[in-house]
Amino acid sequence: MSKLHGILPALVTPVNDAGEFQSKPYEQLLERMYGAGVHGIYVCGQTGEGFQLQNKERRAAVECAVQNSPDGANVVVHVGAPSTAEAVGLAKHAAEAGAHYVSSLPPVGGYSFEEVKAYYAAIAQASALPLLIYYFPTLSAAIKTTEQVLELCEMPNVVGLKFTDSDFFRLWAIRQSGAVVFNGSDEMLVSGLIAGANGGIGSTYNLMAASFVKMYTETADGNWEAARQTQSEINELIQVLLLYPVNTVIKQVLQWTGLDCGPCILPRRKLNAAEQKNLRERMMQTTLGSQLLTTDNS
Repeated sequence: MSKLHGILPALVTPVNDAGEFQSKPYEQLLERMYGAGVHGIYVCGQTGEGFQLQNKERRAAVECAVQNSPDGANVVVHVGAPSTAEAVGLAKHAAEAGAHYVSSLPPVGGYSFEEVKAYYAAIAQASALPLLIYYFPTLSAAIKTTEQVLELCEMPNVVGLKFTDSDFFRLWAIRQSGAVVFNGSDEMLVSGLIAGANGGIGSTYNLMAASFVKMYTETADGNWEAARQTQSEINELIQVLLLYPVNTVIKQVLQWTGLDCGPCILPRRKLNAAEQKNLRERMMQTTLGSQLLTTDNS
């Protein structure tokens, strides 16, 4: 499982106003990401609005992602759903489509650890694809301790997890078990890599893939000061992007760079004219933001 590593953008999903998947801009986004040197992709997660998409559209996105990924790139499909049966069905489809791994957020709601474990066990058994679970304590309080994370990772067909937290001592401890760990906080990737993360999965990679690949390479080479500087440049822009809902901002900025991925799915609204103006002005005050908005992507 050591081949699962590196920078995996959590891709946005292009849709039209009716919420229907649009393949052409997805192909263009994939070409842009792989052109930047990413090691794989994460499909239909929170950034990809997997929970908001109809299952038909999720499956179409998975098929498009697999068909447009080069040999050696890892396609990880988020199959999280409100019900175990739905998640299992999506996991089976991911395997049939040719994906390499599946992943899932914990079920959202007041579920116990035993219920979450049973949910993950069902997904892990649904196909031969290895499963990445999720440690995201602000979203799901059911998984509280390092011991619980390790218990989940010891289940058959579970290879590791996406770790979205700032407790890097815990990340380090989980890595000592041999589990694959992907850092989930874009603004803290360098810290996660120092603690031993195998790579990162993130939203703003859609906009700054080359910078995240650069930072990953710098850390792999032991060039920590350069990596810290790259993270600082990234964080300058992230600080601006977080003024508004991140999915909306990413799609808006992609449109400004010549890649129209459509709107976010309702009830997520678009930015109004004043918000767009403010966002552009603030982005232009950052190094990476000004590069994004002035680069010819035609």
